[in-house]
This record gives sequence, structure tokens and C-alpha cells, in this order.
Amino acid sequence: MEENKFNFSEEESEKNKDQKVEQSKENVKKDAQGLFASISKFLNELLDFREDTDRNATIEAIKNDIPFKGATAWILVCSIFVASIGLNADSTAVVIGAMLISPLMGPILGIGMSIAINDIDTLKKSLVNLATMIVLSLLTAFLFFKFFPTADIMTNELFGRTKPDLRDVFIAFFGGLALIIARTKKGTIASVIFGVAIATALMPPLCTAGYGLAHNFDYFLGAMNLFTINTIFIALATFIVLKLLRFPMLKYANSKKRKRIARLASLVAIIVMIWPTISFVDFYRQSGYENDYNSFISDEVTSNRELWFQNGTLNSESKKITLYFNGEISEATEVDLRNELKRYEKINDFELEISGNKNRSFDKISEAYDRAIRDLDNKDNIIAGLQKQITELQENITNLNQQVEAKGTGNEISFTNLSRDAKVRFKDLEYFGYSNMLTSKDFINVDTISALSLKWNKNLSDSIRLQKENELKDWLKKELKRDNILILK
Repeated sequence: MEENKFNFSEEESEKNKDQKVEQSKENVKKDAQGLFASISKFLNELLDFREDTDRNATIEAIKNDIPFKGATAWILVCSIFVASIGLNADSTAVVIGAMLISPLMGPILGIGMSIAINDIDTLKKSLVNLATMIVLSLLTAFLFFKFFPTADIMTNELFGRTKPDLRDVFIAFFGGLALIIARTKKGTIASVIFGVAIATALMPPLCTAGYGLAHNFDYFLGAMNLFTINTIFIALATFIVLKLLRFPMLKYANSKKRKRIARLASLVAIIVMIWPTISFVDFYRQSGYENDYNSFISDEVTSNRELWFQNGTLNSESKKITLYFNGEISEATEVDLRNELKRYEKINDFELEISGNKNRSFDKISEAYDRAIRDLDNKDNIIAGLQKQITELQENITNLNQQVEAKGTGNEISFTNLSRDAKVRFKDLEYFGYSNMLTSKDFINVDTISALSLKWNKNLSDSIRLQKENELKDWLKKELKRDNILILK
């Protein structure tokens, strides 16, 4: 009996433990649910902007910004000029300054809003004003780049707007999101500042298109492609936000007309989105190719110190990669590179073409370099020996001249030393000639006199020249120890 009672108590204890564990699990679940609910509530309060939306004021404000005439047109012309100068000068700061005064956002927001609320009249007005804005901007940029001095220079700022990529699309889309969210907020907000986000996507392409009209039509097509895609994605961002905020659809008295307009607006939206969607897909695919290609070059080619890589090209249309090397590339290396290329998902089906210069292998280039160094050393030695011989010959010639002159004059004073001393003493002396001359007064007796031929600086006056000639004669009488010295005229 006591044994049964003991066993029963043990079972009761186990049940109590299980109940406590289950209770703990329930408490943990409730705490977790409470935590998730708190986080969800926090995020909802943080990110939800529907309660802070003024629908009627937003629609009215966007409609007021659509008209494009008068002061707005002149502001656009000025901003296009400033942006064109900034692009030509390759100055990002100047371009940003132009964006601050650019009124580009009105018609584009009008397009997105009119499609979202089914307002065909606003859509027509927006398209007309957008076309006017484009023509005026292109004309302004064209005139600047056509006639302004040095405006034909293709800078990095300009070139960057001729080849759109995914980053440009994201700039336009998220810039449009930021602007329309700001415009729907209740109260006053600095819409001009938010307009910079749209100007970033629209002004540089328009200015670059003007440059293309003035100098290169291919650049015009590339810039207009970027401008069109950015415009559509800004309008798309507006459309999405207004739909999420459930802006009221425009009501028509005639239900058939309302349905017809709704279908027309939807058709226009679908048609307009076809091209940018295709372009976006193409950009995305091209970006994938370039990312894998750059990774392949970095990880497999340039990291190999045995390869002398020069450059490479990626042709996504023909699916071909060409690599250029200095030096000979072995078959084993080519096979290894082709196998490594298959590891990259986006470009694993590309053809790899390797171009190496077999006549410029590293060993041969090293050998040629060493040979050139040896030749230079030999030439330096030869030149040094020749210079030494020239110096010795010059010294020998000088000594011989002095000996000849000493013998010819009958004394130890050489003409070289004499002429040098004369120039030192008389700086205005430009020419000095000296010789011994035989003379006879009675044609019987012969006498020897020293004859001088002199030439002085032209700026010397006659009196000073005569004085210096007398001083020179007196000096020579002492040097040559002769009384008879004649200066020839």
C-alpha cells in the first residue's frame, strides 16, 4: 500500500512539471506575439504616410505646376544655360546649382497623376507642356553648344549621359518617389528642393542631347533615350504612390465615357511602359554581364602574376570576350581561363578569344632589355674615352699654338695669352690682331715694328676710343718691350 502511494506521488510530480513547461511555452508565445505586434506597430507608425496626406491640395498643386509659360519658361532657359556651362566645364557643383532653379517637375507629375486618377484633360495638358519644355530646353542647349567658344569639348559629365544604365533608372524612380511623397504631405514643404531629385535625372540628359544636336547625333540619341526612360519612371513613381494612397478617380456623368477614358489611359500607360521595360531588362542583363566580366578579369586574369595582361573587350551582342596579352600564352593557360569562365553564371556561354604576342614573351623581352643595357654601358664607356681624348688633343693644340707664337714673335709671350689679357683689361674690345711688320723709311735700312688691328664696341664715342687705344699701346709697350707700336686703321 505504501509502495502504490509513493508511485502515485511521483506521477503527480511529472504531470506538474509538464504543465509548467506548457505554461512557459504559452507565456513565451504570448511575449513573442506581443513583441512582434509592438515592432509591427512601430514600423507602421514610422513608415505609414497615408494619414498625413492631403489629396485635394496635392491634386490642385500638381495641376498648378503643369502650365509652362512666362516666368517659368525663362527660368528653365536660364537653368539650362547654367547646366550646359557646368557640363562643359566638367563641374558637378555648377550642374547642381542649375538643378535648384529648374522647373521640370510639373508636367511629368501631371502625367503620372492624370493616369492614376483617370483625368484625360490633365493628361493632354501635361503632354503638351512636356513637349514644349523639351523643345525649349533642346533649343537652348543647342545654341549654347553650337556657338559658345570651346563648347565642343566632350567632358566626362557629358559623356556619362550618353550611355544610360541601371543607376540612372534608379535615380529617376526613387527621385520621383521622394518628390511625390513630399508633394502629398499636408502643409507647406519646400518642393523646389525635392525637385532637385527630378532635375538630377532630367536636366543633364537634355543638355547632353543639345550637345549631340550641335556636334554628334549619336550622342543626341543616347541622351534622349536616357531622358525618355527617366521621364517615364518618374511618372511611374507618381502613378504608384497615388494609387497606393487611393486618390479618388475622376467621375464622369457619362459612364460609357468614363469607361472609355479609363481604358484609353490604361492603354497609353501600357504602351508607354513597353519600351522602358524592355530597356530596363536590357540594362539589367548588360549590368550582369559587366559585373561577371569585371569579376572574371579581377579574380582570374590580373591576379595571375605570370600573365602580362594588357586589356580586354566585352561584346554582349555577339557574346564574345577578347583578352589581349603581351607575351606568349600557353595552351594550358588558355584551357584554364576557359574553364574558369564557366564558373560565372551570366557569361559562362560567352566565347573567349585570347590574343597573345608570341614574339614578345617575357624571356625575350628580358633578354632584349639586358642587351640594351649592355649596349648603353658600352656606348657610355666609348663616349667617356672619346671625351678624354678630345680634352688631351685640345691641350696639345693649345701648347703647340703657344710654342709657334713664341717662336714667331721671338719672345715667350704667346698671342693667346696676350689677346686674353687684352680682353680682360679692355672689355669694350671686340677684335684684336697682332703681328710684326718690316718697314723702311729710306728704302735701305729695314726696321721691325709691332702692328695692331683693333675693333671696338660701336657705342663708344671717338674720344673714349682714342683714349683706350693710347692706354692699350702703353700697356703693349710694357708687355712686348717695344717702343714702336702701330695701330692700323
